[in-house]
Amino acid sequence: MTGQNLEALYRGYIACLNRQDWADLGSFVHEDVHYNGKRIGLSGYRTMLEGDFKAIPDLHFAIDFLVIDPPRVASRLLFDCTPVGDLFGLPVNGRRVSFTENVFYEFEDARIRNVWSIIDKAAVAAQV
Repeated sequence: MTGQNLEALYRGYIACLNRQDWADLGSFVHEDVHYNGKRIGLSGYRTMLEGDFKAIPDLHFAIDFLVIDPPRVASRLLFDCTPVGDLFGLPVNGRRVSFTENVFYEFEDARIRNVWSIIDKAAVAAQV
């Protein structure tokens, strides 16, 4: 897979998340996906994402920058949102917050097989 193909695939994945098109998630995410070193599978990954959107109804994934080195992608994602309750154990309760996520993906068979995510929880804590 070329870097250009991988970028298009990743941008399609982000668009799928923003549409909450869970029926199409398997087109982008491997059935045996691992998240931060733990196998959660496609159904666990979907459940995690559905929970994120339940906690943050206006959640939107915005790519700040993207580095492609097949079969890996590194991305900095920006979030500006209004969680309805606690977020990362912090009482946000409807306040608008901004934070970032640095996330690394490894693709296998043109789908995400491994995800390593680091969320800037300190940025949220500084806003509440």
